Amino acid sequence: MKPAGQTHTLAVVGASTLLGKEILEVLKERAFPVARIFTAGGAETAPDLPVLDLGDSYQDDVLVEEPEDSEPDYVFLADRLRPAPEGTNLGLLHSAERLAEAEHSKVIDLGGFMLPKAGGAVRIPSLEREGRAPERLDSPATSYYVAPHPAVVVIARLLLGLSERFAVESAVGEVFGSASEIGPRAIAELQKQTLNLLSFQKIPQAVFGAQMAFNLLPRLGRGRTQPGEPAPLERRIRDELRDYMGGHVPLPALRFVQAPVFHSLAVSLYVRTREPAPLAALGEALAAPGVRLRRISEGPPSPVEVTGSSDILVDALTADPAHPEGFWIWAVADNLRLAAVNAVEIAESLKSGGP
Repeated sequence: MKPAGQTHTLAVVGASTLLGKEILEVLKERAFPVARIFTAGGAETAPDLPVLDLGDSYQDDVLVEEPEDSEPDYVFLADRLRPAPEGTNLGLLHSAERLAEAEHSKVIDLGGFMLPKAGGAVRIPSLEREGRAPERLDSPATSYYVAPHPAVVVIARLLLGLSERFAVESAVGEVFGSASEIGPRAIAELQKQTLNLLSFQKIPQAVFGAQMAFNLLPRLGRGRTQPGEPAPLERRIRDELRDYMGGHVPLPALRFVQAPVFHSLAVSLYVRTREPAPLAALGEALAAPGVRLRRISEGPPSPVEVTGSSDILVDALTADPAHPEGFWIWAVADNLRLAAVNAVEIAESLKSGGP
């Protein structure tokens, strides 16, 4: 850990992705002490971008070159690593093997891009600061950290909050993802599909592999996962929830559904407690910094409304008339924003040496 006030070198792989740009924006907003930021294109990104403007106070200190032999203090993985061009040296930001063996760099993986190579500790610092997270047993030598899918942040926060006051027996959830989860090409294709369907024209399907506009899909029709790609989202969310909650709360049964929306995500969660509980008391258990609960007299929260915010919006809880121990939770969050904030908070916690 560096002394207080000392600046750090960072690297963002996939800096030109939607998630990479969000990370850079959050670093700027939170005034992370930066000496230099290296950017590198990932496997699916546009050509490498120069470092974005981080404000006047950063301009003289930031470099645009990708590191060769030196190791950045923190490496954010917002995309898969892109192999180095043939005939060039295998740089640190082009090799999962080299990153896994790095002696100095702390790697923060936002997509499971390196998981098979390094294991990793799943972190949600906001829950750890509040004392709601299960006890972690990180090795002092840990250098690889998993910034979980934003749906994991939402579901873990809801279930762990409830479990502090009520015995949670079971949970079943559906996660509704947006086009921004996939990237700009998905956003463009959803827009094109919408316009073409309204004008009775043929629709493009290169990204979704099916009609996405005015539709719901339980999976994308793009064939099998290619070698080197992260696990399908449904499996990733389930695995990260299991790793993070560690049996403190029953693992919910989950489905991931691709929704015809451009941004954010929504979670519909059905929870059963051991004993019936008043909805007001259940809502109080969910109250926490960054969680905003709606009253029944207010309009329901939507993915559109939460875009650009790091808060989780939760609708008024709904009782299950057939089962007095059961109730429904509807929550929405900006997927990119929540993921980026959590990743930067991991770096901040490592920098400070605390949760």
